[in-house]
Amino acid sequence: MRRISVKSCQPGMILAKPIFSDVGLVLLGKSVELNETMINRLLQFEVDYVYIQDNRTDDIEVFDVLSDKTRETALKTIKQTFQEMFSNRAKHKPLIKQEFYGLFKPILEDMLKDIKSSKQAMLMLSAIYVKDLYLYTHSLQVSIFSIAMGINRGYTHQQLIELGLGALLHDVGKTNVPIEILEKKGSLTKEEYEEVKKHSIHGFDMLRSEYGIPLLSAHCAFQHHERLNGGGYPRGLKGEEIHEYARIVGIADVYDALTAKRVYKDPSLPHEALEYLYTRAELDFERTLLDNFKKTVALYPLGINVKLSSGESGVVVDVNANLPDRPVVRILEDENNLSISEPYEVDLSKELSKVIVAFSG
Repeated sequence: MRRISVKSCQPGMILAKPIFSDVGLVLLGKSVELNETMINRLLQFEVDYVYIQDNRTDDIEVFDVLSDKTRETALKTIKQTFQEMFSNRAKHKPLIKQEFYGLFKPILEDMLKDIKSSKQAMLMLSAIYVKDLYLYTHSLQVSIFSIAMGINRGYTHQQLIELGLGALLHDVGKTNVPIEILEKKGSLTKEEYEEVKKHSIHGFDMLRSEYGIPLLSAHCAFQHHERLNGGGYPRGLKGEEIHEYARIVGIADVYDALTAKRVYKDPSLPHEALEYLYTRAELDFERTLLDNFKKTVALYPLGINVKLSSGESGVVVDVNANLPDRPVVRILEDENNLSISEPYEVDLSKELSKVIVAFSG
């Protein structure tokens, strides 16, 4: 299978992976043959890419780290919980107890089980959703990244639950920020930005008052925007004053934000996002944690179409754990964008003169 742009889809192509709704339900299943109506609907739903079957890449299997059931339950619970809180705020209703621990503890257990049993050596996120549901999918993905880093660091089961819960709810305070500010497409005013910054305090206040929520999980919401050099918020904490959980969530939060498509920006390439994080090493982020993240997450998941600096285009077929930003690419098109009759593979960890410059397809 390989991933291509929906704009490049043609009637008759066969889906190799399903398309999910905003709450993780399957809208179009694996092996469905696309027609023109389906393609147009995918574009209307703002789906940018799909995985299709291709005899040149049939040997590539892409497994998402979460099962369909776990993902559906997680997204549905996140969305329903957050939307209820947005609604109560809009109606000026008092905040009610959400029973976060009872809602999300079973989900965290399932996520932890899925991540630990993943068939891939490095973490890969390949699920495709409709529309821009950033707050919900972002919360889920930050939690996945954080748990994977915690596993890599040898955390106990309880520590992983604390970290995962804090990461899953790190942005819960945004439900207390006016929705018109969160959904604004243009630049925020200084006053609006100050209002957004309050979400870390709102989140901490919500979580620390909830029965069963570990205080360290609440500190993920409180401290995930703090930075090593004291340049973060809300308290300008430095170094070890910031709990390690929050330092992990901070890295996952920024990486996912940089690589996500938003209404006001195009996504950064994974290696560009990682390079940015490293430019802030020992300023904003701890270098040892960045190294941990780099070894944990596959920057270029299998099946993704990429364009090389040589002009050639192809599909990622393998990752190099020691050099995750330099995968193995099967070349399908030459520098003139013409299909080649006999695809060949380029190991970018050895072909150092070539680099990935764009997603293609």
